[in-house]
Amino acid sequence: WYQRRVRVQKSCQYEAAMKASFTVDNPSFKEKVVKLQAAIKYDEDDLQGAKSMVEQCASDDPDTENNLGCLLVKEKRYAEACKKFTAAMNVKGYQPHLSYNIALCHYYMKQYALALKNIADIIEKGIREHPELSVGMQTEGIDVRSVGNSMTLHETALVEAFNLKAAIEYQLKNFEGAQEALTDMPPRSEEELDCVTLHNQALMNMDSSPTAGFEKLQFLLQQNECPPETFGNLLLLYVKHQYFDQAADVMAENTHLTFKMDPYLYEYLDAIIVQQSSPEEAFRRFDDIANRHTDNQRKITKQVQECRQNNDEDAVKKAVNEYDEALEKYIPVLMAQAKIYWDKTNYNMVEKIFRKSVEFCNEHDSWKLNVAHVLFMQENKYKEAIGFYEPIVKKHYDNILSVSAIVLANLCVSYIMTSQNEEAEDLMRKIEKEEEQMGYEDPERKIYHLCIVNLVIGTLYCAKGNFEFGITRVIKSMEPYSKKLGMDTWHYAKRCFLGLIENLAKHMIMVRDVVLHDCIQFLEHAELYGKNVACRIQPPLSAAAVHELQGKNTVTYEARLIKGLLLLVCDL
Repeated sequence: WYQRRVRVQKSCQYEAAMKASFTVDNPSFKEKVVKLQAAIKYDEDDLQGAKSMVEQCASDDPDTENNLGCLLVKEKRYAEACKKFTAAMNVKGYQPHLSYNIALCHYYMKQYALALKNIADIIEKGIREHPELSVGMQTEGIDVRSVGNSMTLHETALVEAFNLKAAIEYQLKNFEGAQEALTDMPPRSEEELDCVTLHNQALMNMDSSPTAGFEKLQFLLQQNECPPETFGNLLLLYVKHQYFDQAADVMAENTHLTFKMDPYLYEYLDAIIVQQSSPEEAFRRFDDIANRHTDNQRKITKQVQECRQNNDEDAVKKAVNEYDEALEKYIPVLMAQAKIYWDKTNYNMVEKIFRKSVEFCNEHDSWKLNVAHVLFMQENKYKEAIGFYEPIVKKHYDNILSVSAIVLANLCVSYIMTSQNEEAEDLMRKIEKEEEQMGYEDPERKIYHLCIVNLVIGTLYCAKGNFEFGITRVIKSMEPYSKKLGMDTWHYAKRCFLGLIENLAKHMIMVRDVVLHDCIQFLEHAELYGKNVACRIQPPLSAAAVHELQGKNTVTYEARLIKGLLLLVCDL
């Protein structure tokens, strides 16, 4: 009977479980019943009720220390919780779940190295004692059958450890490592996956499988028990993919979950949704949020200074972490505010918004990058743009291909526009050298950095009216077509050809026949090599749009259309 009541509690039927627990009258189960009632209160977020139950248990029971630690985690008192879990482990000996609890505390305190050490201990013990769980087999490409949700798997805490490892790698921007952590865990079929694993799979694979990611998060939201982050993450992803109506619907349908959200996140999402109908009102809301953030950051800055004066290193570290967290919340608000004017091509206003935030953001990479972009777009501030682009490039100069291609391209254009041609050539030689090196190491890999730099330079000349030089540079940059023709490179190339056709149709320019023949030849090559190259990203949630694009969403289709237009205009 006791086990049956535990199963009711695990199925989230808390009221039924609590009622059933009062019917257990066997004295030998008294201690276990109190622990079960505490677990029910804990799951219902009744922390005071749970604490009163835990305090009824024996003080020398290691489970009491563990349970008090769990309550401290809910109260965000992670250092104290870590001590409780360590004390429990000292009494009970090494246990994977206690080690996981300690790792979780270190994760919340951003002590990732200590968290990974505990995770490594759990994984090593699981592999050594239970080789039948096939840890790491999926990552190596070995086809293995599901190990199921056995009691052995539960006792090893391997699933929890790999999920936490994935979260840490994701926080450290090591996205490949995060995906690998999920495939390393013991194999299970999709219907056997727990909510946390399903949630993490959706997030980690969102770039490669957005449709599946949305389906998983939508499914989780309908379950009784799902990670509390699911609601916020689904809304953020809707906004990222510009599904604002779906985001508004999900918020309206789950008002009970909005109360559990971070207030800043709720206000940010609400302003984003309002922006679609009233940009002015959205800007006002973002401004209110931003002002509160800046007030909070000034307050924390003062705390840091006071702690340094008192030589309290622990307090300094804590305050600095708090400041960094506050800054990470402020940056998206600032960018959303700036985007309202960016969409209106009012770059002067965008620059003003960024300059207002220089006090807090001048060391933040995202802020510096976006300031560089807005200076570049004004076309008369290339020298100032170089001042922001150069540090970003020099920081990664030894691994220059890790820098976004458009950043390198914009820096090269800025050099050219300020008559620093030698610097532009040096940078392009460096990119070419690294691309050649990578080509030797991985001949099948497509690398577009140098191609995009040349395409952007070609686009610049076309925009200035020098189509012959610009188009010629675009054509040469795409050779060999088998390695250089991709979605991004085609995007830049076709804009130049459409600009050429428009100016020819208006009789605004004259182009030599040899250049036009080169254009026709280029488009024929694009038609030949572009059969399997998509020319735009297909929307993940619109099956109708995907069906409509079938056959048309290829470089081959667009190249044929552009060639037809060019032949028509030039009467070739």
